[in-house]
Amino acid sequence: GAPPNLGLQPQYLVPPHTWYSPSFVYHEDEFILDGVAWPSTALSRFDRALLEAWQEREERGLFRYRLREPPTRVLPGPMRLLAQLNVQRATLRRRPQEVRSVTEPFSARHFNFTQIQPGELLLRLRRGTSTHGDRAAPAELLVAINVSPLLRGHVLLLPEPGLFLPQRLTPELLLAGLQLVLLSARPGFRVGFNSLGASASVNHLHLHGLDLPHPLLVESAPAEPLRDRLHVLWRVPAPALLFYTPGAGLDALDALARDACRVSERLLALGLAYNVFVTRGAPPDGSAGPGPGSGLRLLLWPRRPNFEPEADDAVLAVALCELAGFLPLRSAAAFERLSEAEALRAIRQPLLPEPEMRRLAADLARLLED
Repeated sequence: GAPPNLGLQPQYLVPPHTWYSPSFVYHEDEFILDGVAWPSTALSRFDRALLEAWQEREERGLFRYRLREPPTRVLPGPMRLLAQLNVQRATLRRRPQEVRSVTEPFSARHFNFTQIQPGELLLRLRRGTSTHGDRAAPAELLVAINVSPLLRGHVLLLPEPGLFLPQRLTPELLLAGLQLVLLSARPGFRVGFNSLGASASVNHLHLHGLDLPHPLLVESAPAEPLRDRLHVLWRVPAPALLFYTPGAGLDALDALARDACRVSERLLALGLAYNVFVTRGAPPDGSAGPGPGSGLRLLLWPRRPNFEPEADDAVLAVALCELAGFLPLRSAAAFERLSEAEALRAIRQPLLPEPEMRRLAADLARLLED
């Protein structure tokens, strides 16, 4: 459809339709369903295309800093939290955009992805022809580097930036993210989303794609069932709503994306923010044991929105990675001294208290049955 009438159009450095990047056309038969396990050095066609392009941009100096092998340690404790020191991201990244609402409209007055340098674009992703028609992912999904990366291969997934969509998750974009997880042979390749009020730094629709080469408890922890299509994870770093699909057919992926977005829209209507994390994972009953599993887990965290700038002395900036159990830290002192108990207090601080979470989860389960 036509872009909204914004009154002020984005100031393109170079119009997006003129950006050159290789097209990457993929098909459903490339989804990798079995044999993805820790440790893994296998690379799919998608992995090679993304990583080779990312490495080339690093050699050209297009990032705000060169990402050395960062110090990493697992905090002692049952949650197996993974801490990583990344001082440069904290000091050199672009200042997050100020917003005042979880449903704030897109504004061309702020930084947006029509303003990125053409060289930051890696790939133009498109799913090959299918009989599913209207259930396709976005017609074209752009993959761009995150110029302030958390990890090697950290990218942004952008659905048609010229439509000027705000940071509000759509089923079409989420479906594309689910498909990319299945296109990767790396068990650590995950996709995530931060809403406004939940550490989104740019109010322009995007997902994060990142390869975290370490297993996380959220892949395998058993969940409490609510209805057939919704569960709750309690025994993880941050209690979360859990959606799961054991299959990779487009109908199953489409249903998962639509369910999750129905829930996210209800949360926005309630004035709540949210984060999303997609990973390969075990069935909710935990029957497959530890490991990435052959199905997909989608975790969704409802939370109180926060529109204040992150305090300089904050232990953590709580976004999708922190909630999932991966803790990028901004100071050497925090990296050396942080305990699991202290980290969990920070991670859980913006989340709903358990009684409220239980009531909300029950209401959302009923929503999905309607």
